[in-house]
Amino acid sequence: MSVSRPVFYLSDGTGITAETIGHSLLTQFTDHHFVTDRISFVDTPDKAAEAANKIRAAGERHGVRPVVVNSCVDPTLSAIVAESGALMLDVFAPFIEPMERELGTQRQSRVGLAHGIADFDTYHRRINAINFALTHDDGMSIDYNEADLILVAVSRAGKTPTCVYLALHYGVRAANYPLTEEDLEHDRLPPRLKAHRTKLFGLTIEPTRLQQIRQERRPNSRYAQLETCKREVAAAEALFRAERIPTLSTTHTSIEEIASKVLTTLGIHREMF
Repeated sequence: MSVSRPVFYLSDGTGITAETIGHSLLTQFTDHHFVTDRISFVDTPDKAAEAANKIRAAGERHGVRPVVVNSCVDPTLSAIVAESGALMLDVFAPFIEPMERELGTQRQSRVGLAHGIADFDTYHRRINAINFALTHDDGMSIDYNEADLILVAVSRAGKTPTCVYLALHYGVRAANYPLTEEDLEHDRLPPRLKAHRTKLFGLTIEPTRLQQIRQERRPNSRYAQLETCKREVAAAEALFRAERIPTLSTTHTSIEEIASKVLTTLGIHREMF
């Protein structure tokens, strides 16, 4: 069995960028085991020295050189952390010099711009989108006029987390509609959705996976029985086919992939925050 290698996502801000890139990198090395940790808001020499000590200690504990995925913009802080002896992977390094050369100017190493509140209008749009997703969760509100999109699926197929993700990362007003047993008795859209056909996107899921999820929520209930799950999923998929609603299975799909597919299919173009 391979030795566990410590990996640190280091940042002078939230660490979201370093962790996102680092995670994508680590998934390329499936024959290794990584122990990851995020060190955020390393924005002073003292904090950088503290981070270096933590990283060095992890290397000694595991008996292997740590890896640091670094998004600190201040090279002085990065140099202090590098004294830990770790492999330093600067996420910006490959791009800074070509950009400076192309733009004819030097970068401004300002901390916190990537995930700070630089644009209050954008920030409030994101907050409003999150509120919208929560108030339109599982059909709690049926006013879909302001919705950018509506996810339709049986219960526990992934509607809510996808809506929240779309709101948080893209500022998209995403609502969701849970297909009830009454809805599934017919092979046509519920009346409340007909006026919003162009906003609809269907989510489906393998019945065995759905049964596992429902069993955790309501153990040994009719709701969680495999036959119930099979019947509901089959009826929902038949409805999507009959109404020509674009559909995606969430069984083996990450929430990031689901969100990207939904936006692309519905032609919604938003930059990630």
